[in-house]
Amino acid sequence: MILLNIPDLPNYHALAVLLITAFALYLFRRDDIPLETSSLSVLAILCLLFSVFPFYVDGTHFEASSLFFGFGHEALVTVCCLMIIGSGIVRTGALEPIGRYLAKLWKISPTLSLLLTLILAGTLSAFINNTPVVVLLLPILISVSIRTKTDSSPMLLPMGLATLVGGMVTTIGTSTNLLVVSIAKNMGAVEFGLFDFAKPALMASVVAIIYLWLIAPKLLPKRTASMPDISPRLFSAYLNINEESHINEKTIADVIALTDGQLKIESVQRGPESRNIMPLPDTILTVGDRLKVHDYPDRLKEYETVLGATLFSGINKVDDEHPLKAEKQTLAEIVIIAGSGLEGKTLQQAHFIQKYAVSVIALHRAGKAMEIGRSSIGNTRLRIGDVLLVQGETEQIKVLKSKQGFLTIDGAESLPQTSKAPVALGTLLAVVAASALGILPIEISAVCGVLVLLLTKCLNWEEASSALSTQVILIVAASLALGAAMMTTGGAEYIAQVFVALSFGLPPGGVIAALMLLLAILTNIVSNNAAAVIGTPIAISVASQLNLPAEPFILAVLFGANLSYATPMAYKTNLLVMNAGGYQFSDFMRVGIPLILLMWVTLSFLLNWLYL
Repeated sequence: MILLNIPDLPNYHALAVLLITAFALYLFRRDDIPLETSSLSVLAILCLLFSVFPFYVDGTHFEASSLFFGFGHEALVTVCCLMIIGSGIVRTGALEPIGRYLAKLWKISPTLSLLLTLILAGTLSAFINNTPVVVLLLPILISVSIRTKTDSSPMLLPMGLATLVGGMVTTIGTSTNLLVVSIAKNMGAVEFGLFDFAKPALMASVVAIIYLWLIAPKLLPKRTASMPDISPRLFSAYLNINEESHINEKTIADVIALTDGQLKIESVQRGPESRNIMPLPDTILTVGDRLKVHDYPDRLKEYETVLGATLFSGINKVDDEHPLKAEKQTLAEIVIIAGSGLEGKTLQQAHFIQKYAVSVIALHRAGKAMEIGRSSIGNTRLRIGDVLLVQGETEQIKVLKSKQGFLTIDGAESLPQTSKAPVALGTLLAVVAASALGILPIEISAVCGVLVLLLTKCLNWEEASSALSTQVILIVAASLALGAAMMTTGGAEYIAQVFVALSFGLPPGGVIAALMLLLAILTNIVSNNAAAVIGTPIAISVASQLNLPAEPFILAVLFGANLSYATPMAYKTNLLVMNAGGYQFSDFMRVGIPLILLMWVTLSFLLNWLYL
């Protein structure tokens, strides 16, 4: 019988920090609480704890205000700068030639094209945030599927997961990588260069790409995208008031009440010259008036019956020979992405409908149409990954497609390209080269890169600020504060001791594999940044207790926290792909869990082989 040597409980501050950490993971998992609110709450609670109950380390008072260091941390600065540079790449159309080439190649050889798309997606994501990469490729792949009349399901999800795989290759591939590397450096454990762990990551990526190319498409059932067709859904028509109408000599307020408030009157035409008058509540309707309305066909027919009016489309009475028509009207999907300015706002607050002169007729979230009435869509707070199904004149849809910050999907790839594209691409290459060659630290080269984009007018300050994510900033700051509190109070040391005790008897390679699996499970439940920042101090403590090099243990946390494949909520690009492709939650599990296990086994072997 083996007795586990579970360590004694740590001090009260460490216990409190561990409880706050558990509470933080719970908050980060809640969908009904904004992630920004959860992050700020955790930060505030930590500061209150150390302010009200002072803590001393070797006789030195631990200042609660030091927990704010995350807002000025080089990892956060780098993350923000790289988000801005990635936005500049997209806004200037620097990747447009690649997109055009891919679109042409898909028509020649779909199988080879899928492989090249996966390789391209992974390669780009190693150097820029994967969100712009997904935003670039989604319209292209959907356009290909529509024009070739093929299923988009085998393309979109593998492409999205390929960007996550590619993000593991460099220290700047994801914000998770930057956080892990920065914490390891701050703790004096190990300092990673840009490509220091590229070897195991690339070797594992080859395995993942082959799986995503040959196996994953066969595991996915055929799915219908959230916009299955491009026929208009809303129709403009006229309700003609005759002598038999129930609403003769009634006010517009009375008419609206008869339809339970559903009828929306755009204008009233009166007299032989059909002059328009304002549809004020106290306006009295008379015989011959025509009410211009805009709604679904079934509702329009219902209004005709309830009001005793006659429904016209143009000059013709609506019947079997003259059905409703909506000429020059187009449907399009607007995907809410970071930088759109709509995240966390309602459509009414953003004045979306007035600004772009389109009708929003449906809202899809998590792959499904929300069970809300069309009148309620304008009051619903939007999240990243939400899809608005909008209808408007073709010219208005073109305006939306050209608007920076929107991902518009209507079956045609339209990629911008400007004369600034070479400058933006050259800036990114210079930032990466300066860091890779050791000329400048990545945080310095990234700041300089943003300055170059601003000075050359590839971006203006408004566009740069819209590229930043409040969620990312606050989750990074709160996670860094949690990590610092865990290390200072000894909470990380305690968890490490428990982990070592539970993994007693395992060889070092087994401990590394167990640590990576723990992080892989955690990152699919809560924020990957939070999982990484909490896991890094624990990994360093585990390595110290085993008297082994810290590098493979830190990389186990880094790689494990990047295995965000099994749930759509695990990473924001998963939500974009889910909505665009009409995937279900089970599709991510069907493809993602085997990929997690495959990567876990591969990376565990590689870390054991290369570092121990």
